[in-house]
Amino acid sequence: MPIEWHISPMATPILKVGCSLVFTISLLASTLAQSDTYIIHMDRSAMPKAFNDHHNWYLATISSISDTATSTFTRTSKHIYTYSSSVQGFSASLTESELEALKKSPGYISSTRDRKIKVHTTHTSEFLGLSSSSGAWPTANYGEDMIIGLVDTGIWPESESFSDEGMTEVPSRWKGKCEPGTQFNSSMCNKKLIGARYYNKGLLANDPKIKISMNSTRDTDGHGTHTASTAAGNYVKGASYFGYANGTSSGMAPRARIAMYKAIWRYGVYESDVLAAIDQAIQDGVDILSLSLTVAIEDDFFLEDDTIAIASFAAMEKGVFVAASAGNAGPLYYTLVNGAPWMLTIGAGTIDREFEGVLTLGNGNQISFPTVYPGNYSLSHKPLVFMDGCESVNELKKVKNKIIVCKDNLTFSDQIDNAASAKVSGAVFISNHTSPSEFYTRSSFPAVYIGLQDGQRVIDYIKESKDPRGTVVFRKTITGTKPAPRVDDYSGRGPFASCRNVLKPDLLAPGTLVLASWSPISSVAEVRSHSLFSKFNLLSGTSMATPHVAGVAALIKKAHPDWSPAAIRSALMTTADSLDNTLSPIKDASNNDLPATPIDIGSGHINPNKSLDPGLIYDATAEDYIKLLCAMNYTNKQIQIITRSSHHDCKNRSLDLNYPSFIAYFDSYDSGSKEKVVHKFQRTLTNVGERTSSYTAKLLGMDGIKVSVEPQKLVFKKEHEKLSYTLTLEGPKSLKEDVVHGSLSWVHDGGKHVVRSPIVATSITP
Repeated sequence: MPIEWHISPMATPILKVGCSLVFTISLLASTLAQSDTYIIHMDRSAMPKAFNDHHNWYLATISSISDTATSTFTRTSKHIYTYSSSVQGFSASLTESELEALKKSPGYISSTRDRKIKVHTTHTSEFLGLSSSSGAWPTANYGEDMIIGLVDTGIWPESESFSDEGMTEVPSRWKGKCEPGTQFNSSMCNKKLIGARYYNKGLLANDPKIKISMNSTRDTDGHGTHTASTAAGNYVKGASYFGYANGTSSGMAPRARIAMYKAIWRYGVYESDVLAAIDQAIQDGVDILSLSLTVAIEDDFFLEDDTIAIASFAAMEKGVFVAASAGNAGPLYYTLVNGAPWMLTIGAGTIDREFEGVLTLGNGNQISFPTVYPGNYSLSHKPLVFMDGCESVNELKKVKNKIIVCKDNLTFSDQIDNAASAKVSGAVFISNHTSPSEFYTRSSFPAVYIGLQDGQRVIDYIKESKDPRGTVVFRKTITGTKPAPRVDDYSGRGPFASCRNVLKPDLLAPGTLVLASWSPISSVAEVRSHSLFSKFNLLSGTSMATPHVAGVAALIKKAHPDWSPAAIRSALMTTADSLDNTLSPIKDASNNDLPATPIDIGSGHINPNKSLDPGLIYDATAEDYIKLLCAMNYTNKQIQIITRSSHHDCKNRSLDLNYPSFIAYFDSYDSGSKEKVVHKFQRTLTNVGERTSSYTAKLLGMDGIKVSVEPQKLVFKKEHEKLSYTLTLEGPKSLKEDVVHGSLSWVHDGGKHVVRSPIVATSITP
């Protein structure tokens, strides 16, 4: 099942979070009043001249509004973090009366309750076409000296994936460090793992009773080790999950550096800690930030309520590329998270690898089935017995030494639970509505999962045979399977409710059953009530897709060190594959394998080799995003929270961000009107290819929508020259279909580059 961490809103009203001076305040309970933890956004320009830094100003402010006697202990015990780079402000523990007093203090902008956070490989590099002989790896020198920061559950430093064999000296520009803690000292870092910090002050402020046994960056969960090794793990031969996916593992950028910021704990995750981690990562000097988590906020929220969006804006301004997961709440519309237009939002796809077992009947017929059962034994020539719905545990116990066959009369999970309780030798489960996630994760004993057609073959054989028997063999890995990729059902779908004018997600990356390193003290499976442990694990989720993109972004940054985060995003999106390995449109696993739409997959599936040489890019600056916020009718206060600056008058505003994709809404309730609606988009392309080059527009049309582009040819005469065009969509006030889509490709006259952007016309509303 996909891995998720959630930061849920508290029951008390949520106060708006800003992105000016921010601090996290954890209000400690006093004898008179209950305190809560808040993140406070401050206007740094309002700091009195008597203070020489904003940290002391915040401490003094806390002292001035404290309900208890003012003392150094009081202000420091209430204060949690001071934020300098991601937001302007602090976090602290405050009573209700203290919070009300704070609102009257000079420089106060806004506050929000500290919320919980939702936390959302051997073959994937080969599947993505990465090779040591040509393409992105040698061109970008495997991402050498690029620094990827991850906010996650920590890291297992002894993993072979974090060996510094073949690594050069740590870049002198690096400002980070390795913080010592429980079972973790600074000497555990090396030329690969160059930063390790941990954050739990917000967690402890919200729940002071928690006792953290592993108070360090060491990973006791496994998730952070998995994502870090996916992004930038070194080469490890003989990696596998109990024989599945055996091969040599490596990250997407095997020579890049890793900096781990542990803010996710098994006791919970709070945004004050996550914000502190991102804040420090920016100061330390990371090049890429990989975020597999999100703030879980109720519907109809603004971007200034989203601390991940706020912190990533600050990172973008500092030139840090932010890759973020789309979430695992798919497949319905508007389930996507982390959709701020200044970060790259990543969905999850399958790869061309499947894990199988084989059931061989006594008559020689063989049936393949998906499985990652990790047990080390198979079932050989065992009697088969049909038990209908397997509803009675007592009846199952009578035949526990045989292979039972169950047909889905109860829910699928009930069948499995009953068989497990009866301690049967093995089972065959027949159902017409099983999902791959259940195939892979539900069984702690030898089990076969098949559909109705194959199931009927088994039942017929049992009825016809005097001595029906079966043999089950596990641990088979099949590569080159088709079609692949497909967007998986759990992957969050767009549009993004808080910014509907920008198409999200941006692209797809491998996310289903990804093999990567793991914490060896975190159980990966249970067989017959015994926990199993492994140095590698197979996981699914947009959490797995995100570090793939972070690693490839590091390759691009290495090859083009002067490119902005928007330029890197453009290169990734405009070179993405819209077709699968059968040369057909990428399919949607949740919709009977019908073609997916850009609402599901964005521009398509990441193609690392093409992304290093896109030909043209769509660039954007912080000012462009501010124009978008202005056009979305954000107030000066809201914009100040996000941008940490009050110098915006919104004289220039535009919903038409220079983005590598297009989305237009034809959602009027006046569906009977024959009046046409026109949407115009202006875009500017920058030449990063040959000094002189020509590109011709190629449009893939959409049913019911008239599409045109002007001009139809762009002729570049020098490097970094910028040329603009206008795309026009004309259609009915209300579409009959939910989504229709096409694309605009600028095709290089020499055939070297195809700069493709998806176009979506939709009638879906939140």
